[in-house]
Amino acid sequence: MNSYLILHGWQNHRPKEHWQHWLADRLGELGHHVVYPQLPDPDAPDLDVWLGELARCLDELKNSDGTERVVLGHSASALLWLHAVARGQVQGGEADRVLLVGPPSRAVVAQYPEVAGFAPPAPDFTLPGNVRLVAGDDDPHCPENARTAYGDPFGIPTELIPGAGHLDLVAGYGSWPAVLDWCLDGTTRLVARPASD
Repeated sequence: MNSYLILHGWQNHRPKEHWQHWLADRLGELGHHVVYPQLPDPDAPDLDVWLGELARCLDELKNSDGTERVVLGHSASALLWLHAVARGQVQGGEADRVLLVGPPSRAVVAQYPEVAGFAPPAPDFTLPGNVRLVAGDDDPHCPENARTAYGDPFGIPTELIPGAGHLDLVAGYGSWPAVLDWCLDGTTRLVARPASD
């Protein structure tokens, strides 16, 4: 049994149709320990409050019986993870693997007062552990693409999925078998969801 922490983004109220909810259900059915919290005030999130929730959730992972601790953060929660590392809240050992999914760019985040505080920190630190980044090559929330905005500056191995947008419901990501496969085997390549799903 592994332990998984799944963190949603801005304006996400954990709809059942979203791939994160789908993933939490599938992992739970397989007997894994899953933490999938509704983060406070998702429409007007406070970075410090979310960092506190992240610390609480990481403690829950630490105290679980999971053989591997895995964190997945989508959109604003990908930025949340970067802030946690930059502030020394995450130093390694809290997670065996981390997947950052579809982080929005600094310029996009800065346009919205509700999430402007989530603008990424300067890339002057090293991310601990096994961290991967996946994003759509046409993500409207990261027009310069995630490899340029985050992968290269932060030294994160990055996979860009053609035509996957923001990897959200708008882009058709209700189910996403590849992310389930990655959760079960961290060497799995992240690819687009099948068109027929």
